[in-house]
Amino acid sequence: MDPELAALIARLDLRPHPEGGWYRETFRDPRIVRAEGFDGPRSASTAIYFLLAEGNFSALHRILSDEVWHHYAGGDIEVTALAPDGARRTLIVGHHAADASPQAVVAAGEWFGARVAKGGRWSLVGCTVAPGFEFSDLEMADRAALTARYPAHAEIIAALTR
Repeated sequence: MDPELAALIARLDLRPHPEGGWYRETFRDPRIVRAEGFDGPRSASTAIYFLLAEGNFSALHRILSDEVWHHYAGGDIEVTALAPDGARRTLIVGHHAADASPQAVVAAGEWFGARVAKGGRWSLVGCTVAPGFEFSDLEMADRAALTARYPAHAEIIAALTR
């Protein structure tokens, strides 16, 4: 592993994430909310550090809440989102590319995954979720099922699933 990356992982006390990459929860709102579509109460919001290295990816998944991505350091990150109607969006989160933005939102229920954008070695972002994230809300994509549902996006689905 790149020594700079290893030092960043150690300094921020990051752990492997089930989707890929490394993370650490940095905030869990003590206020509890009840929201339609959720199985029980949730924190009002949660936030994490999330780090991806070149050649790794955050596998396609979906959650029950909106997720706001914030770029902190390193290269841009490319977030691919597939809406329920089949529309595909590519969000470049960062500040290097002409079409990059330091912040982007993935809507609740969209399938999404991420990878470091071309030219980057790694990317450190933050993800804020409201209502707050619970691992019970996480659904990992099944490559075959998602490809059958969105055949026009088979290439990106293959690239962002295990």
